[in-house]
Amino acid sequence: MSSQSEFGQLLREQIGNELYASQQYIVIAIYYDSQKLPQLARHFYAQAVEERNHAMMIVQHFLDRDVVAPIPAIDEPVSDFDDYIAPLTLALGHEKKVTDQIVALAKSARDEGDYLGEQFMQWFLKEQVEEVAAMNTLRTVATRNGGTLFDLEDFVSREMAPVTGADTTAPAAAGGKL
Repeated sequence: MSSQSEFGQLLREQIGNELYASQQYIVIAIYYDSQKLPQLARHFYAQAVEERNHAMMIVQHFLDRDVVAPIPAIDEPVSDFDDYIAPLTLALGHEKKVTDQIVALAKSARDEGDYLGEQFMQWFLKEQVEEVAAMNTLRTVATRNGGTLFDLEDFVSREMAPVTGADTTAPAAAGGKL
């Protein structure tokens, strides 16, 4: 991977995209915390850590390939929500956007013949399928429940509990995973 290659440039940008997602999910978690929805808050605090870890996996990939990985500035996250569904809609749209970014990264690595980069992106492709599916399910349940927040909290607690145990196929994160 050349520091000037399209794949290298897109991967650098993805560090910022993942850090932005982490910040956005912190804001969403705080919103749910302020609305006294602890299960949704817990879910998004955990998602924020996961997104941070994704950024650090990319940083580690750069380090492993002896390439400098600058950390880009990020935009301010959205913090004004009309109702409890708005953050879920935002999160689902964001996960779909990230999926497009990851697909573009995998394609770029393949087009450049960067087989190490292409292999690295395979885990992220799998991860995005899971992320979009989970966020889509969460938003669908929230929309269908007709405003019964207790039932939504119960669903999150029951069905969206964090998976215990490490994913042994996940790339290493610089500084270790949180």
